[in-house]
Amino acid sequence: METGTLTVPGAEIHYEVRGAGPPLLLINGGDGDAALFVPLARLMAEHHTVITFDPRGNSRSRLTAPPAPQTIEDRGHDAHLLLDAVAGGEPAYVFGTSYGGMTGMDLLARHPGRVRALVAHEPFVIDLLPDADRWHALFQEVHELYRREGLRPAMRRFTEEIGVDDAPEPDGELPAPVREMLARIRANQETCLEYELRSFTRFRPDVRALRAGRFVLVAGEERPRTLLHRTTEALAEETGARVTEFPGGHVGYLTHPAEFAVALRGALAG
Repeated sequence: METGTLTVPGAEIHYEVRGAGPPLLLINGGDGDAALFVPLARLMAEHHTVITFDPRGNSRSRLTAPPAPQTIEDRGHDAHLLLDAVAGGEPAYVFGTSYGGMTGMDLLARHPGRVRALVAHEPFVIDLLPDADRWHALFQEVHELYRREGLRPAMRRFTEEIGVDDAPEPDGELPAPVREMLARIRANQETCLEYELRSFTRFRPDVRALRAGRFVLVAGEERPRTLLHRTTEALAEETGARVTEFPGGHVGYLTHPAEFAVALRGALAG
């Protein structure tokens, strides 16, 4: 594995590169970083040059400008600059989960020649829902709860409402790399609640660009259904895409990496 730092406007982006072959960019969601993709990246590196990174303001990608609300377009621009730096002019396969799937959509819309195929896993496209206003109001309440009572009550409310599990505590009995990753995720959750959640969920994808490109829409096969299943299905209705089920739940790439890698290879080849 090679690691590097890319200077972009307002931030320094930590990235990791594994393997050889056609480039594959893996893009995380809200509070994740490159470490969450390690099991999947190692498997995909058998056939790809796999590029992972910590999003700006998260984990090892420090801001070089004062913190401010971010947009999916900001993250998409970072992804584009990273592909330029690491993959040169070669088009890349892109897999994104949650906000990462939305970042991939922005990348495909604004730089279609750089994306060979996009696989979007449970994108959090709240604005496509008929009750979007109710969710935006909830996210504002979560932000106010965070400001008033702190991270844990706010994340408990958020995860219960959308139907996903919160990250576990960095227990002392866990291996050191896992504890360090979980500690970074806790810090990233603060960034998410303060600067990302309310603005990222206002993103509306360019449906025409998705229809014109190679676009695969996927969701975790585990039940019960979550809010992210609803947003995925709403995007499927907008684009006419079929939703393909992938192993596991919202973090199936981490909990079921071998099965997930098989499914991802099939989607990229399809």
